[in-house]
Amino acid sequence: MNREEKQEVVLTLQEKIKEYGNFYIADTANLSVENVNNIRRKCFESGIEMKVAKNTLIKLAIEGLDGNTEEIFPALKGQSALLFSKVGNGPAKLIKALRKTSDKPLLKAAYVDTAIFVGDNQLDALVSLKSKEELVGEIIGLLQSPAKNVLSALQSSGGKLAGIVKTLQERG
Repeated sequence: MNREEKQEVVLTLQEKIKEYGNFYIADTANLSVENVNNIRRKCFESGIEMKVAKNTLIKLAIEGLDGNTEEIFPALKGQSALLFSKVGNGPAKLIKALRKTSDKPLLKAAYVDTAIFVGDNQLDALVSLKSKEELVGEIIGLLQSPAKNVLSALQSSGGKLAGIVKTLQERG
């Protein structure tokens, strides 16, 4: 691979990082071609894009990110696959599902909305992260809840209020 090709790979990775905002680095070493193709298929079905690149090129692409990304660099050893997703916990859920039938892929590191997670022991924490859509849905639900309670109370006691108002007018 010549210098221009390497630079092109780095630029492509940086574009993917900016486009998706989240990426995971997974260890897929020693997996058969069939298993890797299965992972790629599952990624495609889940809206996750998978790229394989040399660790040095991944490091160069990550160095262009804002923030303290040096924590990720020790994880760049062995074979690395990058999983790009718009949903922060999507790749974590996929990795966890894939691990039900195999011991790979292993999570090396993850970059989710500027937060960095290093190590396979972080997988459960990443799975439990809520996506932006889930958080917005919860907030909307919480905001609607008091209004629904007020409406429900007014509707259920509407007859009582009408009776009270009529009684007050008669006394009036």
